[in-house]
Amino acid sequence: MSDVDVAVIGAGQAGLSAGYHLLRAGFAPGPGLVVLDADRRPGGAWQHRWPSLTLGRTHHVHDLPGLPFPPAGDDVPAAEAVPAYFADYEQHVGLGVRRPVRVHAVRRTDDGRFLLRTSAGEWTARAVVNATGTWTRPFVPRYPGQEVFRGRQVHTVDYRGPAEFAGQSVVVVGGGASAVQLLGEIAEVAHTTWVTRRPPVWREGPFGPEEGRAAVALVADAVREGRSPGSVVGVTGLVVTPWVRAARERGVLDRLPVFDRLTPDGVAWDDGRSVRADAVLWATGFRAALGHLAPLHLRGPGGGIAMEGTHVAGEPRVHLVGYGPSASTIGANRAGREAARELRRLLLPDGVLARSA
Repeated sequence: MSDVDVAVIGAGQAGLSAGYHLLRAGFAPGPGLVVLDADRRPGGAWQHRWPSLTLGRTHHVHDLPGLPFPPAGDDVPAAEAVPAYFADYEQHVGLGVRRPVRVHAVRRTDDGRFLLRTSAGEWTARAVVNATGTWTRPFVPRYPGQEVFRGRQVHTVDYRGPAEFAGQSVVVVGGGASAVQLLGEIAEVAHTTWVTRRPPVWREGPFGPEEGRAAVALVADAVREGRSPGSVVGVTGLVVTPWVRAARERGVLDRLPVFDRLTPDGVAWDDGRSVRADAVLWATGFRAALGHLAPLHLRGPGGGIAMEGTHVAGEPRVHLVGYGPSASTIGANRAGREAARELRRLLLPDGVLARSA
């Protein structure tokens, strides 16, 4: 068993940012700080993205603190460029990320610390910064008939490219940016049908700082009230790029309301309409991967976690970064800085490494 002041769980954008700021706040690697990551190599969720996702098609990848993102062409796969940047960053900052280490459960101890049970043994910590993101918890809604549908059902987490759908009829479910991008790719080789729960909201104008702050505020209100957070990207609307405009003109982005059930051969609506499908692609997003925190009983009656800034309400030593309003690259950077500042005030009041008895 190892004892540290702060344990950071996850080494994606949020975890790396938190680690950087904790180092600067005075938490030394080893007795002061450990960063645990479940993946075998650097890159966070980016290393698992589909190959056709290029830097030019991503939401902007913001610099991590202390090291700019190196220039790269828009056609470079994000799954290559971002993990390489994260690997360089870990070396540059000197975080000494421990991997692969999967955290199975976090519990309170009798002496007020937190016990982390992991695939590589146990750690105790005075505080926990959770930065596990959402990639490992894809969400697929339940609809009648899913068990009888004879075609393939694929979530975006398993999507590798349009070639696997060539010549097929594909129903794409979801109203987010990923659904729009994958529709455009698949429509070049297959017949597609787009269904969403609500009509898409298209943003024709530029998305500036004011719009960004307004979008983050909506999600921040939810987590303060203990409601499950929506996606920051989800409340910004879909940006109309030249490609999107052309796809709309071709009819690729004509949508239908979501179906009522799946059938053995496709999907159907209660009004009698139906669509044949060889595959259903669920571009229905993700949920926060927080199962390992269940022993802490952080969720309220409504299923959400009430937050005060980056820490759980009433739990100033449990911080969630990359969660709710900080679930974006720029938001994760800010959340890491805020968490480090609060933990420094709480655990290092005299500016020196203070270990409790």
